[in-house]
Amino acid sequence: MALYSEKVMDYFMNPRNVGVIEDADGVGEVGNAKCGDIMKIYLKIKDDIIDDAKFETFGCGSAIASSSMATEMIKGKPLAHALQLTNKAVAEALEGLPAHKMHCSVLAEEAIKIAVKDYYDKNRIAYDPNQFPDLDHEEH
Repeated sequence: MALYSEKVMDYFMNPRNVGVIEDADGVGEVGNAKCGDIMKIYLKIKDDIIDDAKFETFGCGSAIASSSMATEMIKGKPLAHALQLTNKAVAEALEGLPAHKMHCSVLAEEAIKIAVKDYYDKNRIAYDPNQFPDLDHEEH
């Protein structure tokens, strides 16, 4: 069995939504000190819907594939949907990640949540702090 699924390889070799949204409504950046991965997600939001999502990732193939898949999964969806996105859903959409690379999907989940929180904070939108658990990504 191959270490990476065909889907992981596709999203790594042909990443979707790479780039920067200059006038992003929300930006989330996370990093993992142990592996060196850094992920930055940009969101453009219109009427509570994620109109566009882009990413910049410095990291391994799994980190790039996770960023790419996560942005695909939230584009065109309500913010509430983005907040419910889990790292497991990202990994499943990629048809699996090796156990030692699951932290990449965790980073994608966290970066999206931080970007949504950034949008809420910038626009003074009230939110339940419990929607944003302690995002201490050093642990992963």
